[in-house]
Amino acid sequence: MKLQDRELLITHLFDAAIDVVFETWTDPEKLKHWYAPDGCTINFKFIEVKEGGQFHYCIQHPTHGAAWVIGTYLEIVPSEKLVFTIQLSNEKGDMLDQAGKGWPGEVLTTVTFKSIGDKTEATIHETVSEEEARKTGAYKGWIEMFNKLNKQLTNHN
Repeated sequence: MKLQDRELLITHLFDAAIDVVFETWTDPEKLKHWYAPDGCTINFKFIEVKEGGQFHYCIQHPTHGAAWVIGTYLEIVPSEKLVFTIQLSNEKGDMLDQAGKGWPGEVLTTVTFKSIGDKTEATIHETVSEEEARKTGAYKGWIEMFNKLNKQLTNHN
């Protein structure tokens, strides 16, 4: 299978118990400390972590400026799985047209969690090509966020 045919799939082993790692994905106060790539900040306009709940946030990048994102939580299974959509939007929450830009209008994100001893394996799968994610920096962004989260988890144990 060629790189452009593969969807984004990243697995990371966190140095914390599964319930602690899951909470960092579902507690808005904890999310704002790691859910943005290095050098970026995140501000939530709103976030409701429940099935059917929505979120709208802005990631501020020092070079590329503001990127607004909106999405919906489709499935939440405590300490097992999170499924949510991600769409680029404007500040008002209107979807941005991505036609012809190589990035899908809506990305389905599935994060699964698995206990491995006193550590947690988290796997993220997104319905976007890995090649496109590498070109846009999304792939690198996830790696940076996972490293930032692992550092926070390690410092709080």
